[in-house]
Amino acid sequence: MNILNLLNAMPGVFSQGLIWGITAIGIYITYRVLDIADLTVDGSLCTGGAVCIMMMLSGHNVFIAMITATLAGMLTGLVTGLFHTFMGIPAILAGILSQLGLYSVNLKIMGKANQAINVDKYDLLVSLRYIKGVVFYKNPIFVVAFTILILVFILYWFFGTELGCALRATGCNGNMSRAQGINTNKSKVLGLMISNGLVGLSGALLAQYQGFADINMGRGAIVIGLAAVIIGEAVFGKIFKNFGFKLIGVVLGSIIYYIVLQVVIWLKIVDTDSLKLLSALIVAVFLAIPFWKGKYFSKSVLKKGGNSNA
Repeated sequence: MNILNLLNAMPGVFSQGLIWGITAIGIYITYRVLDIADLTVDGSLCTGGAVCIMMMLSGHNVFIAMITATLAGMLTGLVTGLFHTFMGIPAILAGILSQLGLYSVNLKIMGKANQAINVDKYDLLVSLRYIKGVVFYKNPIFVVAFTILILVFILYWFFGTELGCALRATGCNGNMSRAQGINTNKSKVLGLMISNGLVGLSGALLAQYQGFADINMGRGAIVIGLAAVIIGEAVFGKIFKNFGFKLIGVVLGSIIYYIVLQVVIWLKIVDTDSLKLLSALIVAVFLAIPFWKGKYFSKSVLKKGGNSNA
């Protein structure tokens, strides 16, 4: 185990962590702000990547392709939102239905299960080839980090507006929000659209970075995103109180997640076939920590234990 191999892999790890950090922000909006478990992301990530790659292969500019991919992601969120609000389907089932339908939609978009794009023939915004030996403003770490800062600024501004506050209020207490005249169905649909739009953008960046869009590229995206959210909150929850910094904490959680995976692979603790299992276990442990703290490590429990021992 050569430590240099691990260090050489770190730039790529940071790039992937940042790209998936955008997905994590989208999942944070539904999971924490709206209090909805949205499984659409497993399909909308691939939709964003597929639309971006096919647009660029058709001769469109990379920025036009990425905007279109974001809009496509928002459309998937709209469908899930309508399933949930207009048709009365529970949110988790609405997400599953959208995810299932998007598999066929993504195949239709790409025409086959995999579409590759060559960095030498197309002007990609990010690429694995740009990790080393390029000027800093072409490096994926700089490009994606700058994109995230812009997104965080926009989201911080939006959630401070009346519409954004209505969306946050809907997630906090739907009944009270309706009593205050807020259209909670509209807020849920809007939140799902924003979330999946960000996921679609992340998919567009990921497809460019790895050089292809694949029908299975979004599989397990919800687990990775949740891992980033939970790790970010566990590590930075007491430091970052501001909403904007919480979003940055989620991105940092995504980077930490990928660093942990890389270290595990480097140490050969598990093989690459078991990474999905490891991801699930990481999410399960971090989700269980608040429960364990409350049940086994709270002051009242420790005091009770002390009294019984006495």
